[in-house]
Amino acid sequence: MSRSYTEVTLPLETATDPIPVTDQTANPACTVMAILDRVAGKWAIGILIAAARGPVRFSELERGIAGISRRMLTLNLRKLEREGLLVRTVYPVVPPRVEYACTPMALELTQTLLSLTDWASRHSDEISRAHTAYDTGDQGRSTSTFL
Repeated sequence: MSRSYTEVTLPLETATDPIPVTDQTANPACTVMAILDRVAGKWAIGILIAAARGPVRFSELERGIAGISRRMLTLNLRKLEREGLLVRTVYPVVPPRVEYACTPMALELTQTLLSLTDWASRHSDEISRAHTAYDTGDQGRSTSTFL
């Protein structure tokens, strides 16, 4: 151990720089959950991944994201723009042309989202089997009761 960390076994009350207990340090997942609530809706991941490939138009997104309605696409684009993840560019041409592009922050997030989608693809069969086993009561776990 280095000399600067020789008092690590002291009780928390006597530590020189105790970590203040805040909502974030009491439960670090709170910060993540707050962000996910704001940026990871049903359609947001698909929109961000599509926009990460380069500027994309509304109609391209509408065609590329199966099942999304025009209204939901509009609401999600506005939300992602408000959160600072998308930039909306309107070109002064006739007919009007609007493109959406990821901000640097969104491009960073997209790498994480791609990892998540890869994980989901790799494990979707396993998760489906676990659901089936659980639903049929064949979980392979003990059924002891606690008194």
